[in-house]
Amino acid sequence: MFSLAMRSVRHRPGRFGATLLASFLGAAIIMAFNSLHDTAGAPGVDDVSSETLGLAAGVVGGYGTLLVFFAVASTLTVNVRQRDEEIALLRSAGATPAQIRWMVVGEAAAVAVVAALLAVGPAVLGGQALLTGFQDSGQVAKDVDHVFGPVAVAAGFGVTVPASMGAAFLAVRRATRAAAGTARASGRWRRLGGWAALALGTAAVCATFTFDATDPALMAAPAYGAILLSVGLAVFSPALLRVLVDRLERPLGTLFGASGLLAVQNMRRRATQLSGVLMPLVLFTGMATGTLYMQAIENDAIDASGLTRSVEDKNLETLNLTVVGIIVVFSCIMLINSLYAATSYRRREFGQQRLAGATPGQVLGMVGVEALVLTVSGVVLGSAAAVAGILPFSSVRASALVPDQGLGTWLGIVAVAAAATLATSVVTARRTLRTPAVRAVAVTA
Repeated sequence: MFSLAMRSVRHRPGRFGATLLASFLGAAIIMAFNSLHDTAGAPGVDDVSSETLGLAAGVVGGYGTLLVFFAVASTLTVNVRQRDEEIALLRSAGATPAQIRWMVVGEAAAVAVVAALLAVGPAVLGGQALLTGFQDSGQVAKDVDHVFGPVAVAAGFGVTVPASMGAAFLAVRRATRAAAGTARASGRWRRLGGWAALALGTAAVCATFTFDATDPALMAAPAYGAILLSVGLAVFSPALLRVLVDRLERPLGTLFGASGLLAVQNMRRRATQLSGVLMPLVLFTGMATGTLYMQAIENDAIDASGLTRSVEDKNLETLNLTVVGIIVVFSCIMLINSLYAATSYRRREFGQQRLAGATPGQVLGMVGVEALVLTVSGVVLGSAAAVAGILPFSSVRASALVPDQGLGTWLGIVAVAAAATLATSVVTARRTLRTPAVRAVAVTA
Protein backbone atom coordinates (compact mmCIF):
# COMPACT_ATOMS: atom_id res chain seq x y z
CA MET A 1 0.00 0.00 0.00
CA PHE A 2 2.96 2.34 0.51
CA SER A 3 3.96 1.91 -3.14
CA LEU A 4 0.34 2.64 -4.12
CA ALA A 5 0.46 5.80 -2.03
CA MET A 6 3.64 6.98 -3.77
CA ARG A 7 2.11 6.24 -7.16
CA SER A 8 -0.99 8.22 -6.24
CA VAL A 9 1.08 11.24 -5.18
CA ARG A 10 3.18 11.13 -8.38
CA HIS A 11 0.32 10.70 -10.84
CA ARG A 12 -2.29 12.96 -9.22
CA PRO A 13 -0.35 15.71 -7.43
CA GLY A 14 -3.16 18.26 -7.88
CA ARG A 15 -5.27 16.32 -5.40
CA PHE A 16 -2.81 17.17 -2.63
CA GLY A 17 -2.32 20.88 -3.37
CA ALA A 18 -4.33 22.15 -0.40
CA THR A 19 -2.63 19.72 2.00
CA LEU A 20 0.80 20.62 0.63
CA LEU A 21 0.12 24.34 1.15
CA ALA A 22 -1.11 23.84 4.74
CA SER A 23 1.86 21.61 5.59
CA PHE A 24 4.34 23.96 3.89
CA LEU A 25 3.19 27.05 5.79
CA GLY A 26 2.97 25.12 9.04
CA ALA A 27 6.49 23.75 8.69
CA ALA A 28 7.84 27.18 7.72
CA ILE A 29 6.33 28.88 10.77
CA ILE A 30 7.38 26.13 13.18
CA MET A 31 10.96 26.06 11.90
CA ALA A 32 11.21 29.85 11.83
CA PHE A 33 10.22 30.17 15.48
CA ASN A 34 12.18 27.16 16.66
CA SER A 35 15.28 28.61 15.03
CA LEU A 36 15.07 31.11 17.89
CA HIS A 37 15.93 28.19 20.21
CA ASP A 38 19.05 27.57 18.12
CA THR A 39 19.85 31.29 18.25
CA ALA A 40 19.26 31.50 22.02
CA GLY A 41 21.62 28.59 22.64
CA ALA A 42 24.45 29.96 20.54
CA PRO A 43 27.68 30.95 22.31
CA GLY A 44 27.92 34.54 23.50
CA VAL A 45 24.19 35.29 23.72
CA ASP A 46 23.34 37.23 26.90
CA ASP A 47 20.78 35.93 29.39
CA VAL A 48 18.08 38.53 28.65
CA SER A 49 18.21 37.91 24.90
CA SER A 50 18.28 34.16 25.42
CA GLU A 51 15.22 34.27 27.68
CA THR A 52 13.27 36.42 25.23
CA LEU A 53 14.07 34.20 22.26
CA GLY A 54 13.38 30.99 24.18
CA LEU A 55 10.03 32.27 25.44
CA ALA A 56 8.90 33.32 21.97
CA ALA A 57 9.93 30.00 20.45
CA GLY A 58 8.28 27.96 23.20
CA VAL A 59 4.94 29.75 23.29
CA VAL A 60 4.45 30.07 19.55
CA GLY A 61 5.79 26.58 18.98
CA GLY A 62 2.98 25.17 21.09
CA TYR A 63 0.33 27.14 19.25
CA GLY A 64 1.95 26.25 15.95
CA THR A 65 1.78 22.52 16.64
CA LEU A 66 -1.93 22.73 17.45
CA LEU A 67 -2.73 24.88 14.44
CA VAL A 68 -0.71 22.74 12.02
CA PHE A 69 -2.71 19.71 13.09
CA PHE A 70 -6.04 21.52 12.64
CA ALA A 71 -4.99 23.00 9.28
CA VAL A 72 -3.81 19.68 7.86
CA ALA A 73 -6.76 17.80 9.37
CA SER A 74 -9.29 20.13 7.79
CA THR A 75 -7.80 19.80 4.31
CA LEU A 76 -7.25 16.04 4.58
CA THR A 77 -10.80 15.47 5.81
CA VAL A 78 -12.22 17.17 2.73
CA ASN A 79 -9.71 15.36 0.50
CA VAL A 80 -10.62 11.94 1.86
CA ARG A 81 -14.35 12.68 1.74
CA GLN A 82 -14.02 13.44 -1.98
CA ARG A 83 -12.57 9.96 -2.47
CA ASP A 84 -15.55 8.02 -1.14
CA GLU A 85 -16.12 6.26 -4.47
CA GLU A 86 -12.42 5.39 -4.83
CA ILE A 87 -12.33 3.97 -1.31
CA ALA A 88 -15.50 1.99 -1.91
CA LEU A 89 -13.98 0.61 -5.14
CA LEU A 90 -10.82 -0.44 -3.33
CA ARG A 91 -12.91 -2.14 -0.67
CA SER A 92 -14.90 -4.04 -3.32
CA ALA A 93 -11.62 -5.09 -4.97
CA GLY A 94 -10.50 -6.74 -1.75
CA ALA A 95 -8.48 -4.06 0.00
CA THR A 96 -8.82 -4.15 3.76
CA PRO A 97 -9.57 -1.03 5.84
CA ALA A 98 -6.05 -1.24 7.28
CA GLN A 99 -4.50 -1.26 3.79
CA ILE A 100 -6.53 1.77 2.72
CA ARG A 101 -5.60 3.61 5.90
CA TRP A 102 -1.91 3.00 5.36
CA MET A 103 -2.21 4.11 1.74
CA VAL A 104 -3.72 7.47 2.74
CA VAL A 105 -1.34 7.85 5.69
CA GLY A 106 1.59 7.15 3.35
CA GLU A 107 0.33 9.82 0.95
CA ALA A 108 0.10 12.33 3.81
CA ALA A 109 3.59 11.47 5.04
CA ALA A 110 5.10 11.93 1.56
CA VAL A 111 3.36 15.28 1.07
CA ALA A 112 4.47 16.43 4.55
CA VAL A 113 8.12 15.54 3.90
CA VAL A 114 8.08 17.44 0.60
CA ALA A 115 6.37 20.41 2.27
CA ALA A 116 8.91 20.50 5.10
CA LEU A 117 11.82 20.38 2.66
CA LEU A 118 10.35 23.23 0.62
CA ALA A 119 9.78 25.23 3.81
CA VAL A 120 13.43 25.28 4.93
CA GLY A 121 14.40 28.31 2.82
CA PRO A 122 11.41 30.49 3.82
CA ALA A 123 11.90 29.41 7.44
CA VAL A 124 15.49 30.69 7.43
CA LEU A 125 14.31 34.05 6.11
CA GLY A 126 11.40 34.12 8.57
CA GLY A 127 13.64 33.36 11.54
CA GLN A 128 16.00 36.16 10.54
CA ALA A 129 13.05 38.56 10.22
CA LEU A 130 11.78 37.58 13.68
CA LEU A 131 15.19 38.16 15.23
CA THR A 132 15.43 41.57 13.54
CA GLY A 133 12.03 42.48 14.91
CA PHE A 134 13.07 41.61 18.46
CA GLN A 135 16.30 43.58 18.04
CA ASP A 136 14.51 46.63 16.67
CA SER A 137 12.17 46.65 19.70
CA GLY A 138 15.13 46.46 22.10
CA GLN A 139 14.25 43.01 23.44
CA VAL A 140 17.32 41.28 21.99
CA ALA A 141 20.87 42.61 21.74
CA LYS A 142 21.99 43.89 18.35
CA ASP A 143 25.09 41.68 18.25
CA VAL A 144 23.08 38.41 18.33
CA ASP A 145 23.33 36.53 15.02
CA HIS A 146 20.57 34.29 13.70
CA VAL A 147 21.24 30.54 13.81
CA PHE A 148 19.17 27.97 11.91
CA GLY A 149 20.17 24.64 13.38
CA PRO A 150 19.07 21.17 14.44
CA VAL A 151 16.29 22.30 16.80
CA ALA A 152 14.50 24.12 13.98
CA VAL A 153 14.86 21.25 11.50
CA ALA A 154 13.86 18.59 14.03
CA ALA A 155 10.82 20.59 15.09
CA GLY A 156 9.72 21.24 11.51
CA PHE A 157 9.83 17.61 10.44
CA GLY A 158 8.96 16.25 13.88
CA VAL A 159 5.70 18.20 14.03
CA THR A 160 4.58 18.42 10.40
CA VAL A 161 5.02 14.76 9.43
CA PRO A 162 3.39 13.15 12.52
CA ALA A 163 0.59 15.75 12.49
CA SER A 164 -0.14 15.00 8.84
CA MET A 165 -0.07 11.24 9.41
CA GLY A 166 -2.31 11.49 12.48
CA ALA A 167 -4.81 13.73 10.72
CA ALA A 168 -4.85 11.39 7.70
CA PHE A 169 -5.38 8.36 9.91
CA LEU A 170 -8.39 9.92 11.62
CA ALA A 171 -9.90 11.13 8.34
CA VAL A 172 -9.57 7.85 6.46
CA ARG A 173 -10.73 5.84 9.46
CA ARG A 174 -14.09 7.57 9.28
CA ALA A 175 -14.24 7.12 5.51
CA THR A 176 -13.45 3.38 5.56
CA ARG A 177 -16.01 2.77 8.27
CA ALA A 178 -18.61 4.61 6.24
CA ALA A 179 -17.70 2.60 3.12
CA ALA A 180 -18.02 -0.64 5.10
CA GLY A 181 -21.41 0.45 6.42
CA THR A 182 -20.37 0.05 10.05
CA ALA A 183 -21.45 2.34 12.85
CA ARG A 184 -18.99 5.01 13.82
CA ALA A 185 -18.05 5.29 17.45
CA SER A 186 -15.84 8.29 16.75
CA GLY A 187 -18.80 10.62 17.19
CA ARG A 188 -18.97 9.63 20.85
CA TRP A 189 -15.30 10.42 21.41
CA ARG A 190 -15.71 13.67 19.53
CA ARG A 191 -18.58 14.69 21.81
CA LEU A 192 -16.63 13.68 24.91
CA GLY A 193 -13.70 15.76 23.71
CA GLY A 194 -16.02 18.70 23.10
CA TRP A 195 -17.54 18.49 26.58
CA ALA A 196 -14.05 18.17 28.10
CA ALA A 197 -12.89 21.30 26.24
CA LEU A 198 -15.95 23.23 27.42
CA ALA A 199 -15.47 22.07 31.01
CA LEU A 200 -11.76 22.87 31.10
CA GLY A 201 -12.35 26.20 29.38
CA THR A 202 -14.98 27.16 31.91
CA ALA A 203 -12.68 26.18 34.76
CA ALA A 204 -9.82 28.22 33.31
CA VAL A 205 -12.03 31.28 32.87
CA CYS A 206 -13.30 31.00 36.44
CA ALA A 207 -9.71 30.66 37.67
CA THR A 208 -9.09 34.24 36.49
CA PHE A 209 -10.69 35.52 39.71
CA THR A 210 -8.05 33.75 41.82
CA PHE A 211 -5.26 36.04 40.49
CA ASP A 212 -4.27 39.53 41.59
CA ALA A 213 -4.58 42.40 39.13
CA THR A 214 -0.79 42.73 38.81
CA ASP A 215 -0.01 39.01 38.63
CA PRO A 216 2.18 38.33 35.54
CA ALA A 217 0.24 35.11 34.83
CA LEU A 218 -3.18 36.77 34.96
CA MET A 219 -3.78 36.70 31.21
CA ALA A 220 -2.93 33.02 30.82
CA ALA A 221 -6.09 31.65 32.47
CA PRO A 222 -8.74 33.59 30.49
CA ALA A 223 -6.74 33.31 27.24
CA TYR A 224 -6.44 29.54 27.42
CA GLY A 225 -10.03 29.35 28.67
CA ALA A 226 -11.25 31.23 25.59
CA ILE A 227 -9.23 28.92 23.34
CA LEU A 228 -10.67 25.79 24.94
CA LEU A 229 -14.20 27.17 24.78
CA SER A 230 -13.64 27.94 21.08
CA VAL A 231 -12.55 24.36 20.48
CA GLY A 232 -15.53 22.97 22.40
CA LEU A 233 -18.04 25.12 20.53
CA ALA A 234 -16.38 24.19 17.23
CA VAL A 235 -16.84 20.50 18.04
CA PHE A 236 -20.58 20.99 18.57
CA SER A 237 -20.94 23.38 15.62
CA PRO A 238 -22.82 20.88 13.36
CA ALA A 239 -25.65 20.48 15.88
CA LEU A 240 -25.71 24.21 16.60
CA LEU A 241 -25.81 24.90 12.85
CA ARG A 242 -28.85 22.66 12.41
CA VAL A 243 -30.67 24.53 15.17
CA LEU A 244 -29.80 27.88 13.58
CA VAL A 245 -30.90 26.74 10.12
CA ASP A 246 -34.26 25.56 11.49
CA ARG A 247 -34.83 29.00 13.00
CA LEU A 248 -33.79 30.81 9.83
CA GLU A 249 -35.68 28.73 7.27
CA ARG A 250 -38.60 31.12 6.85
CA PRO A 251 -36.59 34.38 6.98
CA LEU A 252 -34.06 33.08 4.43
CA GLY A 253 -36.82 31.91 2.11
CA THR A 254 -38.52 35.29 2.35
CA LEU A 255 -35.34 37.32 1.81
CA PHE A 256 -33.58 35.24 -0.83
CA GLY A 257 -36.35 33.22 -2.45
CA ALA A 258 -35.37 29.96 -4.14
CA SER A 259 -31.68 30.47 -3.30
CA GLY A 260 -32.51 30.78 0.39
CA LEU A 261 -34.65 27.63 0.40
CA LEU A 262 -31.97 25.66 -1.47
CA ALA A 263 -29.37 26.85 1.04
CA VAL A 264 -31.52 25.74 3.99
CA GLN A 265 -32.02 22.25 2.55
CA ASN A 266 -28.34 21.83 1.75
CA MET A 267 -27.08 23.08 5.11
CA ARG A 268 -29.50 20.85 6.97
CA ARG A 269 -28.28 17.84 4.99
CA ARG A 270 -24.58 18.75 5.02
CA ALA A 271 -24.19 20.15 8.55
CA THR A 272 -21.52 17.61 9.50
CA GLN A 273 -19.46 18.32 6.39
CA LEU A 274 -19.77 22.05 6.94
CA SER A 275 -18.21 21.69 10.39
CA GLY A 276 -14.86 21.65 8.56
CA VAL A 277 -15.60 25.25 7.58
CA LEU A 278 -17.11 26.31 10.88
CA MET A 279 -14.18 25.10 12.97
CA PRO A 280 -11.58 27.52 11.56
CA LEU A 281 -14.14 30.34 11.67
CA VAL A 282 -14.90 29.73 15.35
CA LEU A 283 -11.23 29.35 16.27
CA PHE A 284 -10.19 32.43 14.33
CA THR A 285 -12.91 34.65 15.79
CA GLY A 286 -12.54 33.38 19.35
CA MET A 287 -8.76 33.35 19.61
CA ALA A 288 -8.12 36.58 17.69
CA THR A 289 -10.84 38.55 19.50
CA GLY A 290 -9.87 37.29 22.95
CA THR A 291 -6.13 37.84 22.53
CA LEU A 292 -6.35 41.31 20.96
CA TYR A 293 -8.84 42.66 23.49
CA MET A 294 -6.98 41.25 26.48
CA GLN A 295 -3.73 42.75 25.22
CA ALA A 296 -5.43 46.13 24.70
CA ILE A 297 -6.82 46.01 28.25
CA GLU A 298 -3.35 45.15 29.57
CA ASN A 299 -1.74 48.04 27.66
CA ASP A 300 -4.32 50.54 28.94
CA ALA A 301 -3.87 49.31 32.51
CA ILE A 302 -0.09 49.79 32.30
CA ASP A 303 -0.48 53.26 30.78
CA ALA A 304 -3.00 54.24 33.45
CA SER A 305 -0.60 53.21 36.20
CA GLY A 306 2.06 55.58 34.89
CA LEU A 307 4.69 52.85 34.83
CA THR A 308 7.17 52.28 32.01
CA ARG A 309 6.72 49.03 30.14
CA SER A 310 9.30 46.46 31.13
CA VAL A 311 11.02 43.99 28.82
CA GLU A 312 8.58 41.34 30.06
CA ASP A 313 5.62 43.54 29.09
CA LYS A 314 7.05 44.05 25.62
CA ASN A 315 7.72 40.33 25.28
CA LEU A 316 4.14 39.53 26.23
CA GLU A 317 2.71 42.01 23.74
CA THR A 318 4.98 40.78 20.96
CA LEU A 319 4.05 37.16 21.65
CA ASN A 320 0.33 37.90 21.74
CA LEU A 321 0.40 39.83 18.48
CA THR A 322 2.56 37.15 16.87
CA VAL A 323 0.20 34.40 18.01
CA VAL A 324 -2.75 36.34 16.59
CA GLY A 325 -0.86 36.68 13.31
CA ILE A 326 -0.29 32.93 13.17
CA ILE A 327 -3.95 32.31 14.00
CA VAL A 328 -5.03 34.62 11.20
CA VAL A 329 -2.77 32.91 8.66
CA PHE A 330 -3.65 29.35 9.59
CA SER A 331 -7.36 29.97 10.09
CA CYS A 332 -7.59 31.66 6.70
CA ILE A 333 -5.68 28.78 5.12
CA MET A 334 -7.94 26.23 6.78
CA LEU A 335 -11.03 28.18 5.80
CA ILE A 336 -10.05 28.88 2.20
CA ASN A 337 -8.76 25.34 1.58
CA SER A 338 -11.85 23.73 3.09
CA LEU A 339 -14.25 26.01 1.22
CA TYR A 340 -12.42 25.65 -2.08
CA ALA A 341 -12.24 21.86 -1.89
CA ALA A 342 -15.81 21.47 -0.61
CA THR A 343 -17.31 23.83 -3.22
CA SER A 344 -15.35 22.30 -6.10
CA TYR A 345 -16.53 18.87 -4.98
CA ARG A 346 -20.15 19.97 -5.47
CA ARG A 347 -19.87 20.17 -9.27
CA ARG A 348 -22.23 17.23 -9.74
CA GLU A 349 -24.68 18.58 -7.17
CA PHE A 350 -24.78 21.95 -8.91
CA GLY A 351 -25.36 20.20 -12.24
CA GLN A 352 -28.26 18.19 -10.85
CA GLN A 353 -29.86 21.32 -9.43
CA ARG A 354 -29.58 23.09 -12.77
CA LEU A 355 -31.06 20.11 -14.62
CA ALA A 356 -33.92 20.15 -12.11
CA GLY A 357 -34.73 23.76 -13.06
CA ALA A 358 -32.51 25.99 -10.94
CA THR A 359 -30.73 28.77 -12.80
CA PRO A 360 -26.97 29.37 -12.40
CA GLY A 361 -27.86 32.59 -10.59
CA GLN A 362 -30.02 30.72 -8.09
CA VAL A 363 -27.27 28.17 -7.44
CA LEU A 364 -24.74 30.94 -6.97
CA GLY A 365 -27.15 32.74 -4.65
CA MET A 366 -27.56 29.51 -2.66
CA VAL A 367 -23.80 29.31 -2.15
CA GLY A 368 -23.72 32.95 -1.05
CA VAL A 369 -26.51 32.40 1.48
CA GLU A 370 -24.72 29.34 2.85
CA ALA A 371 -21.52 31.37 3.24
CA LEU A 372 -23.45 34.14 4.99
CA VAL A 373 -25.05 31.74 7.48
CA LEU A 374 -21.70 30.04 8.11
CA THR A 375 -20.05 33.40 8.75
CA VAL A 376 -22.74 34.47 11.19
CA SER A 377 -22.60 31.10 12.99
CA GLY A 378 -18.81 31.10 13.28
CA VAL A 379 -18.65 34.71 14.41
CA VAL A 380 -21.36 34.24 17.05
CA LEU A 381 -19.80 31.07 18.50
CA GLY A 382 -16.25 32.45 18.42
CA SER A 383 -17.32 35.78 19.92
CA ALA A 384 -19.15 34.00 22.73
CA ALA A 385 -15.96 32.10 23.62
CA ALA A 386 -13.88 35.28 23.47
CA VAL A 387 -16.29 37.29 25.65
CA ALA A 388 -16.19 34.50 28.25
CA GLY A 389 -12.46 35.19 28.64
CA ILE A 390 -12.45 38.97 28.12
CA LEU A 391 -15.02 39.90 30.79
CA PRO A 392 -13.29 38.15 33.73
CA PHE A 393 -9.91 39.51 32.65
CA SER A 394 -11.27 43.05 32.38
CA SER A 395 -12.99 42.71 35.74
CA VAL A 396 -9.77 41.71 37.52
CA ARG A 397 -7.21 43.77 35.59
CA ALA A 398 -9.19 46.98 35.00
CA SER A 399 -11.87 46.68 37.72
CA ALA A 400 -14.52 47.04 35.01
CA LEU A 401 -16.67 44.21 33.70
CA VAL A 402 -17.08 45.76 30.24
CA PRO A 403 -13.81 46.94 28.62
CA ASP A 404 -13.49 50.43 27.13
CA GLN A 405 -11.87 49.36 23.86
CA GLY A 406 -15.03 49.53 21.74
CA LEU A 407 -16.09 47.37 18.80
CA GLY A 408 -13.51 48.49 16.23
CA THR A 409 -11.18 45.50 16.66
CA TRP A 410 -14.06 43.03 16.67
CA LEU A 411 -15.56 44.53 13.51
CA GLY A 412 -12.18 44.20 11.79
CA ILE A 413 -12.01 40.52 12.74
CA VAL A 414 -15.56 39.95 11.49
CA ALA A 415 -14.71 41.71 8.21
CA VAL A 416 -11.73 39.38 7.62
CA ALA A 417 -13.84 36.29 8.39
CA ALA A 418 -16.69 37.43 6.15
CA ALA A 419 -14.41 38.39 3.27
CA ALA A 420 -12.55 35.05 3.32
CA THR A 421 -15.75 32.99 3.54
CA LEU A 422 -17.87 34.86 1.00
CA ALA A 423 -15.13 35.49 -1.54
CA THR A 424 -13.83 31.91 -1.56
CA SER A 425 -17.31 30.35 -1.74
CA VAL A 426 -18.71 32.58 -4.46
CA VAL A 427 -15.59 32.71 -6.65
CA THR A 428 -15.15 28.91 -6.48
CA ALA A 429 -18.83 28.33 -7.22
CA ARG A 430 -18.69 30.63 -10.24
CA ARG A 431 -15.76 28.67 -11.66
CA THR A 432 -17.53 25.37 -10.98
CA LEU A 433 -20.72 26.54 -12.71
CA ARG A 434 -18.82 27.09 -15.96
CA THR A 435 -19.03 23.34 -16.53
CA PRO A 436 -22.18 22.47 -18.52
CA ALA A 437 -24.81 20.83 -16.34
CA VAL A 438 -25.00 17.59 -18.33
CA ARG A 439 -21.23 17.18 -18.27
CA ALA A 440 -21.05 18.00 -14.56
CA VAL A 441 -23.55 15.25 -13.75
CA ALA A 442 -21.87 12.72 -16.04
CA VAL A 443 -18.35 13.24 -14.64
CA THR A 444 -17.46 12.10 -11.13
CA ALA A 445 -16.64 15.16 -8.97
